[in-house]
Amino acid sequence: MISLKQLHYALAVEKTLHFKKAADACNVSQSALSTAIIELEKQLGSTIFERNNKQVLVTNHGRLILNKAKTIKIEIDELLQISQSNKQPFINPMNIGVIPTIGPYLLPKVLPEVRRQHPCFKLKIIEDQSQVLVDMVRRGDIDAAVLALPFPIEGLMSFNFWQEDFYWVSHKDECPSQLKEITSEELEIDKLMLLKDGHCLKDHALAACSMQNDKQDSDFDSASLHTLIQMVAGKLGTTLVPQMALDQLIYNESEIRAIHLNEPGPHRTISLVIRPNYVRTNELTMLRDIFNQELAKKCG
Repeated sequence: MISLKQLHYALAVEKTLHFKKAADACNVSQSALSTAIIELEKQLGSTIFERNNKQVLVTNHGRLILNKAKTIKIEIDELLQISQSNKQPFINPMNIGVIPTIGPYLLPKVLPEVRRQHPCFKLKIIEDQSQVLVDMVRRGDIDAAVLALPFPIEGLMSFNFWQEDFYWVSHKDECPSQLKEITSEELEIDKLMLLKDGHCLKDHALAACSMQNDKQDSDFDSASLHTLIQMVAGKLGTTLVPQMALDQLIYNESEIRAIHLNEPGPHRTISLVIRPNYVRTNELTMLRDIFNQELAKKCG
């Protein structure tokens, strides 16, 4: 009989493409892992991995087998979660992904209350780009992902918990003191600095201003909002920042001002994204409510 352990080992090898690294990840000896996979291949009558002294490759037929193994893993994980669903919430660990333009600004606002209400809850945060996290949710590698929408999440479900607008951030010397609102038409596009391509925040900011990506000067691209703010403080240009991040980004920056972007909003929606059949929906709903309440108190 094919065992779950064999499938677990095979998925580890697929992830690392290295038998020793896979064995270490599974906390077993390399010989034990290799023996289990050889037995699995014999039972299936098919070679899953091509291996030599230099590399490990997944065969075409092996990829089909491993895709099915991933589905089985998700189903088993959900079966175990169902068995715990009638017990106290948050007794099992949870892995949640978050994108870099949300995590540093959301987590300090919400995690203290999560910990206060559920002190035994073991939460692991994985930070990565939106597409990486979406793929991880689909594969069952993480329970959910905190994303900024709109973003392609076909086949997944979203639990919206926050909507916000962008603010134009400028050095105070380059911003009229009486200015309270600004439209996209009033922005000096050649001075606008945004994140590098690949950050959905850049796409959302451009969409809020009804601008195309090719209008953005790539010389100003940055990998972080913190860097952009320092560039603004140095009078190198201006930028757009979401409401959630304002308090942390400009708290110690007396030389800069934040002006609301007066364009139809909300400019982005923050959501928890899950698989349609995810069995811990009740717990995710509880987290969503905590997130919403804390953001309303601290950003409202």
